[in-house]
Amino acid sequence: MQITRFEVNMIAENCYLLWDNDTRETAIIDCGAFYPEEQRAISDCIVQHDLKLTHLLNTHAHFDHLFGVQYIYDTYGVEVELGIGDKETYQHAAEQTKAFLHVDYPLHLPPVARYLSAGDEVQVGSITLQVIATPGHTPGGVCYYCAEEGVLFSGDSLFRHAIGRCDFPGGNQTSLVASLRQNVLTLPPQVKVLPGHGEMTTIAEEKQMNPYLL
Repeated sequence: MQITRFEVNMIAENCYLLWDNDTRETAIIDCGAFYPEEQRAISDCIVQHDLKLTHLLNTHAHFDHLFGVQYIYDTYGVEVELGIGDKETYQHAAEQTKAFLHVDYPLHLPPVARYLSAGDEVQVGSITLQVIATPGHTPGGVCYYCAEEGVLFSGDSLFRHAIGRCDFPGGNQTSLVASLRQNVLTLPPQVKVLPGHGEMTTIAEEKQMNPYLL
């Protein structure tokens, strides 16, 4: 599996492109690419590596993780997949933009191909991504875990030495902490955590250093 990270938009969101080396099948996780040059960079990577985009995944439905999904849908015809609990959050994402950025930005969103639940799997060529429910930052927040590669895409549920904010509509810190302790900190300690903002960490580091999870 190959992974490329793009830091995008005015909130420095991490968008990930991952692909199977053999089949070239590819998934995008959290495409928050807002500016045209960010969207072009993703397309250039797809062309450069001769990739076949098959999945457009979101860890949750906040606006900064959705800015680029319409571009991906228009360009590649791939629809969004996200947690079932974020159905309403996704439908009202444009309102989030106005509330938090104080601009009336016309956020266009494509259809949802699939609502995901805990235990579901997403197949990207030979890569299996397991859906782990981590509600709290949003009601339907999920992480994507590749056991074979030892990688977790944690979105805004888990950061290096921090967790996601829970003061947004639908947020619940008690639920987030409980889900992380039960569903994420129980993963092997060497698992690499690739968050929605900021730098990579590991399960071992978060068990030892994250003040919200001690």
